[in-house]
Amino acid sequence: MANWDKLTSRGIVQDRRSFGPTAVGGGLGVMGVVILLAVNLLLGGDATDVLSQLQNIQVVPQENVDSGAFAGADDYEVFASTIIGSSDEMWSRIFAQNNMTYLPPQLVLFRGSTESACGGAFSDVGPHYCPRDQTIYLDETFFEELKSRFGAQGGDVAEAYVIAHEAGHHAQNQLGLDYPDTNEASIKTELQADCFAGLWAYSIKDLGVLNPGEIEEAINAAQAVGDDRIQKNTTGRISPEAWTHGSASDRALWFTRGFETGSLSACDTFGN
Repeated sequence: MANWDKLTSRGIVQDRRSFGPTAVGGGLGVMGVVILLAVNLLLGGDATDVLSQLQNIQVVPQENVDSGAFAGADDYEVFASTIIGSSDEMWSRIFAQNNMTYLPPQLVLFRGSTESACGGAFSDVGPHYCPRDQTIYLDETFFEELKSRFGAQGGDVAEAYVIAHEAGHHAQNQLGLDYPDTNEASIKTELQADCFAGLWAYSIKDLGVLNPGEIEEAINAAQAVGDDRIQKNTTGRISPEAWTHGSASDRALWFTRGFETGSLSACDTFGN
């Protein structure tokens, strides 16, 4: 367990885990959307191709949900707020050095599904960033799936890497980076977010937060969500032409690059 109490900054977190929503409407349920999205990505499409389907999904709160189950700030909420807060601190410093102002993202914790400006957020899709409302959506139960299905080592540093990666997408949005809508550009965008997550890890490595060997949890998580690993686990075959996030080795490489250099310019995946 990393020494997160050494980080004092706190980010904006909204806890919706007690809402217990389900999604219906538009002829698709949650799993229907998830299957559509997964098939689309594996066949070489892009997540934006499914957005029109997501727009038709209405999120309807369930009845008989224990609204007090997550009352107050529990350990996970504090953890998420700490990671996003330390990321905010780093990006605010980087933006100020370039005469820019950084506007922090919001992080929403949820279970199952919830509303978002991108048409809905679903736990099966995994943690993700919606640029329309500048919000990161996270169902922490995703990390159990990451371990059980994709063989990730797990751990709190791995979970922190995922949050920092999504915060990296927010930084891209804040920087006004507008990349082409192609699979190749998507891969470079994701690898840059991995490198940005490495920058975050670099920003805390001399604060006594990480214990020896813990950074390997983040590298292992980056490898676990490589396109080749996911394809092998879900389809039994590897199809590089359908990749949208990059291989396991590339994701680990770019995270490590950010972590070892601490340089924003070193994360220029489009220029390298």
